[in-house]
Amino acid sequence: MTATQTGPAGRMQIARGLISLRERCGATQAQIAARAGVSTTTVSRYEMWQDRARIRWATVKALADACEATVTEREALVRIAKSQSDGWWVGNSAVPTWMDPLVSFEHEAAYEHVYANTVVPGLLQTREYALAIHQAREVRSGNDEIERMVDARIARQGILGRDPELHLWAILDEAVLRRTVGNAEVMARQLKHLQEATESPNIDIQVLPFSAGAHAAGAGHFVILGRDDDREPLNSMAVVYIEMRRRGLYLDDAGDVGAYKLTFDYLRSQAADTATSSRLIAEARQEQSP
Repeated sequence: MTATQTGPAGRMQIARGLISLRERCGATQAQIAARAGVSTTTVSRYEMWQDRARIRWATVKALADACEATVTEREALVRIAKSQSDGWWVGNSAVPTWMDPLVSFEHEAAYEHVYANTVVPGLLQTREYALAIHQAREVRSGNDEIERMVDARIARQGILGRDPELHLWAILDEAVLRRTVGNAEVMARQLKHLQEATESPNIDIQVLPFSAGAHAAGAGHFVILGRDDDREPLNSMAVVYIEMRRRGLYLDDAGDVGAYKLTFDYLRSQAADTATSSRLIAEARQEQSP
């Protein structure tokens, strides 16, 4: 079999790689199609990572050759096409279709940078905090369905124990610490969990205090996922995820990603340092404790 169910992260790497190679050799999609012996529609489809159709590694190889890729570049793309496999979230009814790419990108990324302005990010939530969040948002869902959603949220957190590690850098607006989710006891345990998370070498947490005033993230919550590979540029990736009601927006245009990276850099400079942030979390926890 030469067809694989390539995940969104792998598809994006293949798509961006083929686009880069085609633009470098100055060819149109029609010209590449003619050289590779495929239709122009096929070239277009392979350059669109949102397309969910199966990927054929032989087609990836043919397209790369048509774009005059080096052996190293071609094999890098073919390796991605061959190595993809379905994760636990694929076909899981508790994981919305629009969130499938996010989990896939997390499994391929080396780092995740997240700015949260309302609630604790999913990767850092306790089960009871996640349950309270889902109960508030999914008012028309039954208890069993909500429990499955929470199970999926906790399963997603397994990525933090992956080898090699995913480096999570979270910037939390102070409002995240002050908003009581569930009740005081639930919130106190959630804040304790955040304190413990800061002790992990692959997790950094900064708090953006109210005293910082106006800041760079006027658009609200966002996530940046990426991996940089200087040895194999085609193995690099970067995408921005913005969660909306019942859908997610994914941005992979270099200009968009660069703008959000710059925003995150500004937020890091405006937020309290990690030591001060830990103290702010402890103070908020103390206020919630009986």
